Amino acid sequence: MKYFVLFLTVISMSLSIQAQKNTTIEFENKVIDYGTIKKGSDGNRTFVFTNTGSTDFEVASIFSSCTCDVVSKPDVPIKPGEKGKIIVNYDTKKLGPIVKTLTVKGNMEGGIVALKLKGNVVE
Repeated sequence: MKYFVLFLTVISMSLSIQAQKNTTIEFENKVIDYGTIKKGSDGNRTFVFTNTGSTDFEVASIFSSCTCDVVSKPDVPIKPGEKGKIIVNYDTKKLGPIVKTLTVKGNMEGGIVALKLKGNVVE
């Protein structure tokens, strides 16, 4: 019984510590619409967010479903109340519709957030 109580105490403390490390972030826009864009145009765009929580926000990783690159992401923790940005570059040499998703993982509530790119590259 002693070990069971100890086990529950450790689990409870672990969950409590984890909850304290999470924060909330708010993106100005979770969708970037390129609209109709000409082949070879500038594909750089920026997602801007604010740390609306009470703990520093850290980006753990960003995964992409597209032929786009994450040009830059915050390398240092974003303090509560501060803004951060994620810059992406879509390869506009590829013709056709843009329907892509970036998945940001970090210490925010929920652990992940999906960001979308949409538009159409024409000749």
